[in-house]
Amino acid sequence: MNGVDSFPELIAALTRPTALLELGLLAACLGLAWVVCALLRPKDAPPDPDGVDTAHAAQGGIWFGRRGFDGALFPILALALAVLARVLMRDHIPVAVFKVAVPVLVSLALIRVTVRVLHAAFPSSALVRATERTLSWGVWIAAVLWTTGLLPVLLAEMEAVSWKIGGAPVSLRSLVEGALSAVAVLLVMLWLSATIEQRLLRADSMHLSVRKMAANATRALLLLVGLLVALSAAGIPLGALGVMGGAVGVGIGLGLQRLAANYVSGFVILAERSLRIGDTVRVDGFEGRISDITTRYTLIRAPNGRESIVPNEMLITQRVENFSYADPNVAITTVVQVAYGTDVPALTPRLQAAIVAVPRVLATPAPAVQLTNFAADGLELTLVFWIGDLENGQGNVRSDVNLAVLRLLQAEGVEIPFPQRVVLHRSETGAGAGQPPDAA
Repeated sequence: MNGVDSFPELIAALTRPTALLELGLLAACLGLAWVVCALLRPKDAPPDPDGVDTAHAAQGGIWFGRRGFDGALFPILALALAVLARVLMRDHIPVAVFKVAVPVLVSLALIRVTVRVLHAAFPSSALVRATERTLSWGVWIAAVLWTTGLLPVLLAEMEAVSWKIGGAPVSLRSLVEGALSAVAVLLVMLWLSATIEQRLLRADSMHLSVRKMAANATRALLLLVGLLVALSAAGIPLGALGVMGGAVGVGIGLGLQRLAANYVSGFVILAERSLRIGDTVRVDGFEGRISDITTRYTLIRAPNGRESIVPNEMLITQRVENFSYADPNVAITTVVQVAYGTDVPALTPRLQAAIVAVPRVLATPAPAVQLTNFAADGLELTLVFWIGDLENGQGNVRSDVNLAVLRLLQAEGVEIPFPQRVVLHRSETGAGAGQPPDAA
């Protein structure tokens, strides 16, 4: 695929009558590519409002967009069909339109593949948008230079700009080509890691925490391999990485030890399974459900919607209460007072039955009714019951139990005492110093 000899020749070629035939063939290539994408696109993939297909881009797929033609598959198919049409007709009619269309389709394919790979690898990163804009400008400028025939001239000028590094000559062109090769290798590794990660996360044969650990380890390994290959593609000898590794080690020992400790702690947590996704924990006074465990931090979500980002090192070095580690059942207590004279032994089974009837309350272990105190105003009963889904909150189920107990006591005619006080009045007249006061 070569650029045209000059820009005036391109303009002259586009004014030939055969250009209309090329436009028709190009439209046919685009239409056929769109039809194929529409037929291959899954029907159960709802798009998100940001333009990224939630069911595919977020899960590692890059081929389909929200409208069928804004994914990577459409420009790749259109490019393949355009190149095929160009090859078939170049011996019959002069090629003009396809000399412009092919570089445009190459640029579009590069942009769409790169952007959707980044979306799949980093679905929540804000840098993806900035990277997309920067990449788009660079690719479109390169396409214009190629189409107008200026790209070979620019490459020759970049080849002329050279210097020596360690006695070896290095040109500006070789550096740019090496950087582009490194970016391409990293994109391939990101694509592979995102695809493998999502396949692992969808596997139902393993616990979610084990799948998460395997996905994180796979991504780290592939990115490491991709980095080494990218450095080699950029012309950096791998033997020089020993010095770089020593410097990185010193940096980790001096300033990055906390960050390194968080990463190591993340793998330890996932490997030991002492904390798993879905467990209800209390860390530093914050209680909630673990919604995600990354290599650097753990995300804990409270029942009220608040989220806490806890460094993994903190979960290793400090005391953590895991309500779901050995037994997911949790005991909840509530207190009620009944009047003196209440038949507590006869009331106990009815209270237990009322508590068990409340949704989310477990029948085994059975609720318990304990006479815990002879209070000033009545008999204090402590009601103990168990739930197995602490992640759904405990305040709501305690309220339901209290309402059920209240309805039962009202139906049984059991008095709930209120505070009472005895007031003594001392008479001003007729009462001597040694006479007792009148009681009211």
